[in-house]
Amino acid sequence: MARRERDQKQPPFGMPEGILLLETPEGWRHSVRTADGGTVCGRLSGVAVDADPAEARAAAAAMVVRSAREFHGADVEVSWDPSREPGAGWTAQVVIVDVAAGRAR
Repeated sequence: MARRERDQKQPPFGMPEGILLLETPEGWRHSVRTADGGTVCGRLSGVAVDADPAEARAAAAAMVVRSAREFHGADVEVSWDPSREPGAGWTAQVVIVDVAAGRAR
């Protein structure tokens, strides 16, 4: 039984460290890089295919913030990288926020 309890408490994926957001003809797609070397990928739900990139970035950031809090009990901050080449995706860094000190770790 100890193994079952441990498995149930372990998050389904590692702590988010970065995001790649891609605009495709089928809709917005995301890849979230995790601290344990994993990647969580999929369609960005709740965002229209023709949504503005700013709306998609906001939705992706909200998804990662919500997931980090729900699965890891951590508050995170998402910072989108300013440079972007035409046709490339958007990238962001995800850092844990030290709520008590009011700063990122």
